[in-house]
Amino acid sequence: MNAAVSTESLMRRVDWRVLDARTQSQLLRRPAQMASSTTASAVAAIINEVRDNGDAALRAFGERFDGVELAGFTVSDAEFAEAESALPPDLRAAIDEAAERIAVFHEAGMTAPYAVDTAPGVRCERVLRPIQRVGLYVPAGSAPLPSTALMLGVPARLAGCPDIVLCTPPRRDGSADPAVLYAARRCGVTRVFKVGGAQAIAAMAYGTATIPRCDKLFGPGNAYVTEAKRQVAMDVDGAAIDMPAGPSEVLVIADAGANPAFVAADLLSQAEHGPDSQVLLLSDDDALIEAVAGQLALQLALPRADIARRALQSSSAIRVESIEQALEVSNRYAPEHLILALRDARQWLPRVTAAGSVFLGDWAPEALGDYCSGTNHVLPTSGAARFAGGLNVASFQLAITVQEVQPRGIEAIGPCAVELARAEGLDAHLQAVALRLQAVAS
Repeated sequence: MNAAVSTESLMRRVDWRVLDARTQSQLLRRPAQMASSTTASAVAAIINEVRDNGDAALRAFGERFDGVELAGFTVSDAEFAEAESALPPDLRAAIDEAAERIAVFHEAGMTAPYAVDTAPGVRCERVLRPIQRVGLYVPAGSAPLPSTALMLGVPARLAGCPDIVLCTPPRRDGSADPAVLYAARRCGVTRVFKVGGAQAIAAMAYGTATIPRCDKLFGPGNAYVTEAKRQVAMDVDGAAIDMPAGPSEVLVIADAGANPAFVAADLLSQAEHGPDSQVLLLSDDDALIEAVAGQLALQLALPRADIARRALQSSSAIRVESIEQALEVSNRYAPEHLILALRDARQWLPRVTAAGSVFLGDWAPEALGDYCSGTNHVLPTSGAARFAGGLNVASFQLAITVQEVQPRGIEAIGPCAVELARAEGLDAHLQAVALRLQAVAS
């Protein structure tokens, strides 16, 4: 592999064409993502403490991890009002604008109930019901994420969830981030609690005197939050979760006509998320790869440059034979975000079979999807895009099937059920249908 890799740039340079199958597989591996045994045991201890001691545990963990001792966790109406007045008008307008577009997109894709007569006298239906109480987690560690409040709150509201709970870490002064509060209220979410970390996940999964127990939990977080979600989802007394939220990732396929500055900026926009993020560039043009490497060096003068640089260490610029081959590699990797920086990007879209969200052409940076294009930024990571899609309104709903059978309906399909029950040796099943057939015939 040494002959195929250059270390002259921030990202390793690899020629896919000369790698054997095993090395290709190794190249597409994500950075290690398994929670350490230390993290898992620490999270288990936090969860048990919250289950046993409720609000008192939350208060102690808040003082320990967030550096603030809170008398209460509930965000008051006055705090919501103060948050709104504290935000610059331009930021309020941007949140409003983004919320509207997110709502337009998600409403257009809502699943509809339906009913069909599968035989005379047999009506089968699918009805939709909102999940009764959902818990949203909005991180606010190295940076507050009002965009995540929108991505979770808008579809929850459209689904009609009657009880929406949101937890977000407190700041050192005991307040919640104003932008997160404004975004939450913009979505109609008014039950907000100043609790963060694994303790917030435990509180929403099992309930405390202040925070109600939720049926399903949504939202990203750090390794401790992710591990807490995993543990409560595995517990029969816990809560369901949206999806495991791994480190951010983007794969860019660029041809010779792509803008190297744009491509580098897109790679860095994901690399700055965290040191365990991964970015990949695939191109059939050596000059483009070289130009992007130069742009990465030029654009790395960022406040989060150290984080981005560490992420780039486990990232690659991959030379492929053709754009067709690049799509094959991308589908194998199944990226969270896929950017097609191609002259005929839409022509290649039918070849995409595994990706969380796709960005077509030079003028669609992934950052738009993070904030305000309208699609959701809660997406499958770590290759889960092979079998799962991103968050949507249906994530907050239950689909319940219904069947209504009239006497003529049991006559029409009852014999079919009798034969299948007999074949499976389930006599009680057979009897349940046969008795009705006899009653109809008499």
